Parts: sequence; structure tokens; C-alpha cells
Amino acid sequence: MDNRINVLDIEIDNCMAKEAMKESIECLESEPVSIVEFVTINALMQMDDMPELKEKVGEFDLVLAGDKMILEAAGVTDRKYLQETDKRVFLKMFLRYLHKNHRRVYLLVESEEEGQQAYNFLQHSYSGLQIIGMAKVSAQDRADDMLVNAINGGEVDCILSELSSPLQEDFIVKNRCLLDARIWMGMGKNAFATENPKFGQGRMAQFLLRHIFKREMEKRKRIES
Repeated sequence: MDNRINVLDIEIDNCMAKEAMKESIECLESEPVSIVEFVTINALMQMDDMPELKEKVGEFDLVLAGDKMILEAAGVTDRKYLQETDKRVFLKMFLRYLHKNHRRVYLLVESEEEGQQAYNFLQHSYSGLQIIGMAKVSAQDRADDMLVNAINGGEVDCILSELSSPLQEDFIVKNRCLLDARIWMGMGKNAFATENPKFGQGRMAQFLLRHIFKREMEKRKRIES
């Protein structure tokens, strides 16, 4: 896909939900593992001084904006596109597809609480999903070999990652060639935050982060002009 926008030196695919869905279904029918990544404001800020990792993210199969503010910062004005991003239409379509087709998935989280809440949400909203396993990934105590073996042993179609940045991006970059799955869906920390009121923690931190991101984008635009 050649239609991309650049935000803080990360290349993001500029496409609507239906187009992203078409690409993802094709990924589910092909090998080896394909990477779909939702880039959040937090990810952009965390990776801002990590040029090598940003370059690797640019090589992912599909890189999507996880927040409409990212698109607005890049000058996107298409109202429908902004609404789809804000409501996470593509992610809902993708989860519905996995649900209807009884696809096998593996969850990656950072805490037991996050894992339980994500599991409960998926079971309630997408009960056809076959959740084969779930693992807690720690940035301080990485056990990639064990995780890869557990995932591969489950013969899964999709890995749903709810990890923070840069842990999420670093994990898939280092283990992509080892994973036996069809697609990696990098959703980012608390991917179901707006779906579940229990995920309402940290709103002030998110507000401050968005403010910092906005100021950084304005600063760079002044420098470029």
C-alpha cells in the first residue's frame, strides 16, 4: 500500500476500515505471520528517539492510526475517516470476523487484571472467538522463547497484543520469524478502554500526553516551515 502519511517519522497507512479489513483477511489466508499495528499517541512519543525501531515499524504489513488526533496532526480532514478511527471501526470489524469464523486467538497482556478484563470483554462481545491462551509479557523480565513456544503450541490464527510501546513493537520485531500464526494484531495498551468503563484509569495522564503530542507536532511544523 503506497498511500501513507508520516507522523513523527513513522509511516502510517492512510486507508479506510473496509480497505484495512480486506488486507487483513488476505493476511489471515497467507503465511508467514503478517503484522497489523495500531500506532497510538503514546507509541509515537515513546519511540520518538528510537529511529531503528521506527524504521522497523514502517516495514509492518499494515500500520494504522489508533487515534484520530494523529490523523488531524497529519492534515487529514476526511470526516468519515476520522470518525472510523475514533470509533475504531476496523478493529470491531476484525474482531467480528474472527468471532463469526471461530478463529483461534492468543492474548498478550501486561497484567493479570488487564488480561481478565480483556478476556471477559471478548467472551461477552465476541463469544465465537476461540481464546486458546493468554500470557503476561513483562518488559523487565522477558521470556520470549517460552512465549513463542506457548503461542506456536496453540496453533493460533491471530495474536491479539495489548502491550504498551515500545514493548509491543520490540517483541514482534524480534520474534516475527519465529511465530507460527497468520496475523499479529498490535492493538496497544488498554485497547478496549472505551468499550469497558473499568478501563477508565489514567485519563489525566492521557490528556497530558495528548497535549504534549500536540505541542510537539506544532513545534516540528514551525521548524519545517
